[in-house]
Amino acid sequence: MDTLGGAEFAPEITYLNTASCGLLPRRTIAAVRALAELNGTGRGTGSGSFETVDAARASFARLTGVPAERVAVGSAVAVHVGLVSASLPTGAEVLFPEGDFSSVINPFAVRGDLKLRYAPLEDLAEAVRPGTALVAFSSVQSADGRTADLAAVRAAAAAHGARTLVDTTQSAGWLAVDPGAYDYTVTGGFKFLVCPRGTSFLTVREEVQDSLVPLHAGWISGGDIWGSTYGPVEQLADSARRFDEPVSFLSYHGAAESLALLEEIGTEAVHAHNTALAARFREGLTALGHEPVPGNSPIVSVPGLTHRHPDLQRAEVAVSLRAGYLRAAFHLYNTTADVDRALNVIAD
Repeated sequence: MDTLGGAEFAPEITYLNTASCGLLPRRTIAAVRALAELNGTGRGTGSGSFETVDAARASFARLTGVPAERVAVGSAVAVHVGLVSASLPTGAEVLFPEGDFSSVINPFAVRGDLKLRYAPLEDLAEAVRPGTALVAFSSVQSADGRTADLAAVRAAAAAHGARTLVDTTQSAGWLAVDPGAYDYTVTGGFKFLVCPRGTSFLTVREEVQDSLVPLHAGWISGGDIWGSTYGPVEQLADSARRFDEPVSFLSYHGAAESLALLEEIGTEAVHAHNTALAARFREGLTALGHEPVPGNSPIVSVPGLTHRHPDLQRAEVAVSLRAGYLRAAFHLYNTTADVDRALNVIAD
């Protein structure tokens, strides 16, 4: 199986660690370099282009199937989640899957005045109850690649009047998740979206936009950006742009290129490619006598192999250790040769 990115990627090792950080395409590297060099000459009109930031916003919107007006840009998932956390009244109940990523949980935990409840991922829908204010969970679990039953959780939340917050960091780019079906989604761009770190996206349904206070609103959150540079902003943007953070232009100039590449390839093609490689790896592990966590995502975690991590490192096979698992993750720049290389090292 060939790569999907063609000459856009140039890994020098067997890189199976996208769940930690995606590889940057050549065009992305070139865009970041070009802006950095321009900023070093004084010939630019500023530190970057808002039009390019909006191009990245629009590209993310098209990839995920949500209007661009519903997308805010930022730097990190935890910052977006913090906005949602701040919107809840004292004593509100928030339901999470056990062991979900800390950026989904901790902005609520640090408040100290909310009721936090946890349930096994497979029982999350059944755990929603009257009085649950918000269900916050990842579409795909970072530690082991398990996929949430999105439809069931969404239905349960609707039945009990709970809002939903979904972290799509480990799914955006390869799995179609409709952000419009949830009150809020948050997405880190530096994994399967192969954007530079410092890019993240928040989607907010129009019906719940007024539930969030834009706590970090600066001049770029104004309806008229250049008319909002001094004094209190008279009118925030009518769209989710009111929740924009001051962006890293270097990151977003790169993100616009990465997201354009993913649009060219298409989510369906990436899904088929990634899941086929992961299935091959799971089958190979099973044949070697190891039982990976069941699932069909590109993230494959297996217990009992953490001691082989140094061997894989020496063989220049990049994987990670998470929650007691050896974790590999496959993406568009991987091939069957990469799968077989990792399996051969584990078999030795």
